[in-house]
Amino acid sequence: MRHTILVLAFVLAVGFVAGYVATDRAAAAAPNRGETAGAPGDAATPDAKDTEQKIKDCTFAQKAEFVAEAKKDLAATKTEMDRLSAKVDKANGAAKADAKVKLAAARAKWVEAKKQLDRAESATEADWNDVKNSFTKSYDETKDAFGKARQWISDKIAP
Repeated sequence: MRHTILVLAFVLAVGFVAGYVATDRAAAAAPNRGETAGAPGDAATPDAKDTEQKIKDCTFAQKAEFVAEAKKDLAATKTEMDRLSAKVDKANGAAKADAKVKLAAARAKWVEAKKQLDRAESATEADWNDVKNSFTKSYDETKDAFGKARQWISDKIAP
């Protein structure tokens, strides 16, 4: 279960980035089936380095695609948070209270990422790189906080 969650989080993150950062159609092609990606957050892996570079290379001209993909991914993250929150609501004991605190922290990060996305949507060419980087940082923090909350809940609250 833990590995499935980590793989899913990584696939979502890679899909999010791949959808808006490609500078041409060839670069936007998804990896071939059977190729293995590095561990989530492992900046030393080739895939992680490629992803980081693609984010840096995302131009102002690609802003609409960036924003559209980011909106989809934030919506998916919110849906997952809501699903996990419903699971926590059915739990009993001290773990329930702790889980609610962890989810609240992840939701606060999500709200900040949403604010950054709103800034990205109205960014000008002059401030695009700063806004894009702010959103990316905030989004990474959201995914990290949610991943940690999800893992903790998985460990403490039976499925």
